[in-house]
Amino acid sequence: MRSTRHLLAGLALAAGLLASPLTGAGPATAAPTEATAEAAAAASSYTWKNVRVDGGGFVPGIVFNRTEKNLVYARTDIGGAYRWNQTTASWTPLLDSVDWDHWGHTGVVGLASDGVDPDKVYAAVGTYTNDWDPGNGAVLRSADRGATWQRTDLPFKLGGNMPGRGMGERLAVDPNRNSVLYLGTPSGNGLWRSTDSGVTWSKVTSFTNPGNHQQDPTDTSGYNSDEQGIVWVTFDESTGTAGSATRTIYAGVGDKDNAVYRSTDAGATWTRLAGQPTGYLAHKGVLDAENGYLYLAYSDTAGPYDGGKGQVWRYATATGTWTNISPVAEADTYYGFSGLTVDRQRPGTVMVSGYSSWYPDTQIFRSTDSGGSWTRAWDYTSYPNRANRYTMDVSSVPWLTWGANPAPPEQTPKLGWMTEALEIDPFDSNRMMYGTGATIYGTQELTRWDTGTDFTIRPMVKGLEETAVLDLASPPSGAPLISALGDIGGFRHTDLTTVPSMMFTGPNFTSTTSVDFAETKPDTVVRAGHLDGGPRVAFSTDNGANWRAGQEPSGVTGGGTVAVSADGGRYVWSPEGTGVHTGTGGAWTASTGIPAGATVESDRVDPKTFYGFKDGTFYASTDGGATFTARATGLPAKGNARFKALPGAKGDIWFAGGAPDSTYGLWHSTDGGATFARLGGVEQADTIGFGKAAPGATHPALYTSAKIGGVRGVFRSTDAGASWVRINDDAHQWGWTGGAITGDPRVYGRVYVSTNGRGIIYGDTAETGPVDPPPAPGVCSVTYTVTSQWTGGFTAQVTVRNTGTAPLNGWTVRWTQPAGQRVTQAWNAAVTQTGAEVAAASLPYNATVAPGGSTAFGFNGSWTGGNPPPAAFSCV
Repeated sequence: MRSTRHLLAGLALAAGLLASPLTGAGPATAAPTEATAEAAAAASSYTWKNVRVDGGGFVPGIVFNRTEKNLVYARTDIGGAYRWNQTTASWTPLLDSVDWDHWGHTGVVGLASDGVDPDKVYAAVGTYTNDWDPGNGAVLRSADRGATWQRTDLPFKLGGNMPGRGMGERLAVDPNRNSVLYLGTPSGNGLWRSTDSGVTWSKVTSFTNPGNHQQDPTDTSGYNSDEQGIVWVTFDESTGTAGSATRTIYAGVGDKDNAVYRSTDAGATWTRLAGQPTGYLAHKGVLDAENGYLYLAYSDTAGPYDGGKGQVWRYATATGTWTNISPVAEADTYYGFSGLTVDRQRPGTVMVSGYSSWYPDTQIFRSTDSGGSWTRAWDYTSYPNRANRYTMDVSSVPWLTWGANPAPPEQTPKLGWMTEALEIDPFDSNRMMYGTGATIYGTQELTRWDTGTDFTIRPMVKGLEETAVLDLASPPSGAPLISALGDIGGFRHTDLTTVPSMMFTGPNFTSTTSVDFAETKPDTVVRAGHLDGGPRVAFSTDNGANWRAGQEPSGVTGGGTVAVSADGGRYVWSPEGTGVHTGTGGAWTASTGIPAGATVESDRVDPKTFYGFKDGTFYASTDGGATFTARATGLPAKGNARFKALPGAKGDIWFAGGAPDSTYGLWHSTDGGATFARLGGVEQADTIGFGKAAPGATHPALYTSAKIGGVRGVFRSTDAGASWVRINDDAHQWGWTGGAITGDPRVYGRVYVSTNGRGIIYGDTAETGPVDPPPAPGVCSVTYTVTSQWTGGFTAQVTVRNTGTAPLNGWTVRWTQPAGQRVTQAWNAAVTQTGAEVAAASLPYNATVAPGGSTAFGFNGSWTGGNPPPAAFSCV
């Protein structure tokens, strides 16, 4: 389950790389061919992989194609869809092309594989039906097994991460006439149908019950109060012939009194099945056409977390007879039923899961006589001891033990939880897969169940990466990556290609919200996160390998953000529920001068300096976090906000943030946050990170998830933000990447990108030489004019003239401020100032200057003792 995103804000202007906040980066039409070609070259040089965690989130659906062996798909609630690769026993992600503006399409509420044409696959996408997701849902269709997609937008929302997402499948292809598809929708929108292979959709007006069940009608957020709607569609393939629409279709509805409907005329009319049980929701409806049975798994709630009672029923399609085949008497259930499958090779074999049996474990039941009798995956011998029919082997994903040592009857690793996806391979009675809240488990020895011989269950999740990434850190020594993740805490990766043995423990946060290391002593690491009852902060002195829990000030309710000083001697913590505090790893003292809820970071050089930001104001402390003072004000107070201090440069701060309907961009400060300057050409930015400098460069490489030149992507700069290249491409976008980003200080070009459900992505480049080509040779002169001056401030214009015989293809002007003047705002150039040294570089739209031609840029500055002009300029 993902948390609601909070998009914070960006900042205002002054020294650094700047462009006028009024004029931006120049004309929107000025996108030079050279910049486009450079970006394409950078993107093509990058390879993208996942930092291996394997799993880490809820898998609510697994779909086997019924006519082609080993063609299997999985859907996730926030992390897209996957296709099984039998050769490598791994999953291939299929929705990495989902872009920033359609991030909600990474939530998959339904998936259907075409049994007539196995190359075709469909996905119903959309993450939330309330206003958390601003976009509508869509149906994606692919004719190449998910390698590429086409999209049909729907006039309503879908909820891949809403209550009830484990029910289904809501999307189904007619097994006889594959141009016909049905889609069950939530929110009162009813049943929809396509007759042209998913290109167009229309409402089935004869289906008049849209469902009325709400998890919590009083929920004003619209999350738990949404109506579940139509939750599954099942065809009786025996009632049709190839090329003709299947006559009999069943549909499940989120209505406890009217849960199952049937059509016997290919969807023209629908009737409620007579005699059906009431008081429950039918999570699944699976048809065994050979035996003529429709099996139904019922629960009293929509799941996937809750459910206190349940039943399993069998409906005889020929006679209309209903039979209660529940494996446990209703009075003895404390869970609902959901995961439901039949063995297509052995008619009469059916399995079902008690999906919401949290304690002591989930339960799976199996029958070989159409539900007449059942056996259990585990049972008690003498309480609290239990006997299992299986053994668990999680050696490939060892963190699935959670580092736990529970008392009986609990065991570790668990058989599972949230087990709503349960499927027997239609071609292989020995292979079963099932999804949990953290992984996909499976076995290749399922029929041993029936002989009383133990079978082995293992993770079948390699390649499926579903973590939501909240923060990332790449220290200069030790492990290359330390992560803060939702739901499973986070990891210390010593090898990006290997699953770590364990997530952070001691304590084990449910979600880690912030992580930091001491810049000059990177073995010192701190993290903060969520944990019911606390503690919610932890310290490490061995680079995150081992942890000790910290104390808490009173009032803490959540992790918030945390920072450690450059030398590792002091910490500043801004937890949820109370104000900012400072300490040395023991007791905490309340900081003053900074509001509660501020985001905090440390200076990477001065161990006494910390920074904070909230609601448009930047704060700084020079006494180890004891007292803060407001510095820059008037900064964007709306939207996402991330800022970091540059290693090796005291007071050098980069800030990304804002909102589309407010100020949005990237800012730079070189004076400890007293003033900030906005970078020209960066229309939007949500993250900022640093990595090893490019060959021949001195400034660390910058990385950002941003919109530059009208294009959203992951960008890199090797010249302190003077120019940017996009390093990802349209096939690698991963939806929303606004959580965190960092380069690797030891490997040039390597960048770690956060996603919201696709795990940690890292990119490596094949580039071996200087990345950004130097300007073409040319000769230029500079004219400097102070156009206005007032007490403490002035405006200057600088004219660059090409005095050579060849065009200037990019230019940089450098000078030394003679009396301590500071650039506070600039336009028509990307300007940096370090101490007294100033550099102004061309922007894409004014980089080319013809022989004899000129271009100009301007800036505002501040002065104290005097404002003499620079003695000399260099122009290259």
